Amino acid sequence: MFNKLKAKLTGFKEKIGNKIDEKAVSIDPADTDGLSVPVTTPVSASNGPDSCVKENNPDVQETDHDVKGTVESRQPVNEKGAAGSKIPVNRKFGFAEKAKALVFEREFILDADDLEEPLWDLEMALLESDIALTVSEAIVDSVREQLVGTRRRIGSNTGAIVEDALKKAIYDVMSANVFDLDEYVKNASKPVHIVFVGINGTGKTTSIAKLAKRFKDGGMSVVVAAGDTFRAGAIDQLAIHAGKIGVKIIKHQEQGDPAAVIYDAIQHAKANRVDVVLSDTAGRMHTNINLMEQLKKVCRVAPPDLLLFVDEAVAGNDAVERAAQFNDAVPINGSILTKTDADAKGGAAISIAYITGKPILFLGMGQGYDDLRKFDPQWFVDQIFAE
Repeated sequence: MFNKLKAKLTGFKEKIGNKIDEKAVSIDPADTDGLSVPVTTPVSASNGPDSCVKENNPDVQETDHDVKGTVESRQPVNEKGAAGSKIPVNRKFGFAEKAKALVFEREFILDADDLEEPLWDLEMALLESDIALTVSEAIVDSVREQLVGTRRRIGSNTGAIVEDALKKAIYDVMSANVFDLDEYVKNASKPVHIVFVGINGTGKTTSIAKLAKRFKDGGMSVVVAAGDTFRAGAIDQLAIHAGKIGVKIIKHQEQGDPAAVIYDAIQHAKANRVDVVLSDTAGRMHTNINLMEQLKKVCRVAPPDLLLFVDEAVAGNDAVERAAQFNDAVPINGSILTKTDADAKGGAAISIAYITGKPILFLGMGQGYDDLRKFDPQWFVDQIFAE
């Protein structure tokens, strides 16, 4: 999973590492005669107060792989070398400042010029991984902001600081919108009505079946509504799933009025104190005027508490574009991405929540009814950087 994206990010880390290696040998101590500190001054925690990583302090870790934590070695330095000061991303460091850090403190400093070429390559790699342009730019900007002004000891694990910056950038993009559907359904007034939309063949009906089993396993009663009266066999497909799971299905004849089917399901749920109604709808593009009007009628006749968009993770940027278009036409509340286990790039999952401003709720991870994973940004980032 995400193998192509992993390879792209590894390439970026290596390029930054090569840049650091170049900087580490680029200054000759003989060129520092004009500096105020003699070359022979020994390096220690006491005579290198500006260092962000103290050699003799066992309480300071050199790296921290928790993307939500603060990596001390990533803290920028001000003109006097003090940790924690904000540095503009276009900050340029003078020769004397770089030479002092390199020769006397055995540290290098990354500035904007050092990162220009690697960050361009990173943006291209993200785009090639089906990550939307605006999302790629947000990730690159975050990485730039974190790395410009970074001081790092020569010989330390330079790849770790780059990986931490990437992890944090991707995590921040993906965690901008997080929503716990289980908690919402548990606390909401019953019945909770959830309508599923998307194009044909992306796994709406299977996702409904998976969620129905999830809610049932959680002790809730569920009824499914066969609102896809347009596609031949759609009603039978949902009926087979409902039979296997053991939940009630409300259905009419093919080519019937979807709004009427879903309205009947809501009335059944109210009469029988059912907790959750899951409504299937016909696959459609946002440009299909007739079907979009039909969907709007469903929302008027049987207003949903949540309207969820379903698409395939492997569709990449197409899924991102469709999510944005559906959100513009009939505002969605969140997304479910299917076939995530087969996704080599990860672009759709990284992009959709950021582009639509609505959360990803679940990831389809296989064909079984239990193969539905609640979306967790931290887990997702960990998968991208897993060995």
